[in-house]
Amino acid sequence: MNVNAFDEVPDSSWFTNRLGATPLTPAELMRGPCAEHQLDPAMPDGSWVVDKGKDNGANPGFRVNVPHVGKFMLKGDIPSEPDRATGATAISTRIYHAAGYFAPCDTVVYFRPELVALKPGLTVTNNEGVTRPFDQAALMRILNSASHRDGLVRMASSEWLPGKPIGPYKYDGLRDDDPNDVIAHEDRRELRGARLIAAWLNHFDSREQNTLDVFVPADPKHKDGPGHVVHYIIDIGDSFGSEWSTDALSRQMGHAYVFDAPYIAEDFVTLGLIERPWERARRDGGIFAYFSARDFDPELWRGEYPNPAFGRMTEADGAWAARIIARFTDELVAAAVDVGKYDAVSDAYLTRTLILRRDAILRRYLSRLSPLADVKVHGTRLEAVDLARRTRVAPRDTPPPVARLYRGAGHRREAVAAPLVSTDGRVSLQLVQRAPDGGLRPDDPERYVIVDILDGFAPGPLRVHLYDLGPRAGFRLVGIERPEDADPPR
Repeated sequence: MNVNAFDEVPDSSWFTNRLGATPLTPAELMRGPCAEHQLDPAMPDGSWVVDKGKDNGANPGFRVNVPHVGKFMLKGDIPSEPDRATGATAISTRIYHAAGYFAPCDTVVYFRPELVALKPGLTVTNNEGVTRPFDQAALMRILNSASHRDGLVRMASSEWLPGKPIGPYKYDGLRDDDPNDVIAHEDRRELRGARLIAAWLNHFDSREQNTLDVFVPADPKHKDGPGHVVHYIIDIGDSFGSEWSTDALSRQMGHAYVFDAPYIAEDFVTLGLIERPWERARRDGGIFAYFSARDFDPELWRGEYPNPAFGRMTEADGAWAARIIARFTDELVAAAVDVGKYDAVSDAYLTRTLILRRDAILRRYLSRLSPLADVKVHGTRLEAVDLARRTRVAPRDTPPPVARLYRGAGHRREAVAAPLVSTDGRVSLQLVQRAPDGGLRPDDPERYVIVDILDGFAPGPLRVHLYDLGPRAGFRLVGIERPEDADPPR
């Protein structure tokens, strides 16, 4: 319901068009949501003062408050999965941020244990409501259980979000306390389409508990004054093959819910004769366990639990997300993986696997609705980019694009030149002015033009709505559709 006339999601405090609107350099992607001030491991001993403990979640940690720098939550890896989660959250937050979502600045840091000092009298309360001291012994348990390299502790540093946390958001309904929240969450394209981002990364724990709404005042000096709510995706360290204590659950993450009634019923009826993808899973991902491109089907991907927005994803939502994922070139994927600071073997495996999973998503979700994007009009020339051709998911023998033009209230068919397509997927179509500079009202139906471009890969066209404003003003782009079939407009 929050889709504009150009079949895109408008900018908001939920989603801001970044990579889908403007190309990013590898350096820009690697910087991601991170501000100027970051933790400096070269600071003197005792500079990172722990003022808050964390005893919840799979990765215990603590918060440090560094004067003139800021507050940062530090979380380590569990001993059975060294390096994985800390790198996964750093990589995944960069990808979500580049795609357009709001994510925290999560960064892998290596530091001397002596850099950390405790604020006296700290306590920590776990999920069961039990409060205990967060003393030097508790701190050392966390530091000792984390990964280490060359005598340094490896942890993920998450910059404290600005504003006042007001709790997670749900994947359905509305916030009662936010007057700007006017579109049901399950009807937001950016939340429904996020299913494909989660599938790409195997962020199976994409649920309410891993989101956070923050109230940001318009004037930072008046925290109780007017402001707005920003919606964040947080705690993404489950990506890339998180392991569970039960191997059967580790195998099925991304393929089935923890309790998946349809699969259970099907197995009961067939006496378990159907071989499932997780039964073929192999641990060939090193620290990433069962994370692979083998048997990855983006259409069948499932998270840990049913997600109301993901379950409502339409073909158009998926095509929108795929157009963004298509902008993650091999170079950008490699740059994102670099921030995980893995060893060379793990780095190469993860980069290759993400590229293969990306291509699987593009083959499926650029093939049914038009993959043409970046539509622009320059005078009488209509331009677009065929993402299926550019990413090479369209076969080499894909037929060349064709165009059809319709004019006026009755959609009268007119002749139009064949589109030109370049080797990098750029499509160009030369239009002919029919309407005069004057003599017709600006809203006269004769100025109304529809152009369908069939790229030869998807069955449906890119449908472009234009106004013919005359030779001096050229054509004006006013709308974009992606119908499922090539039937003429009605």
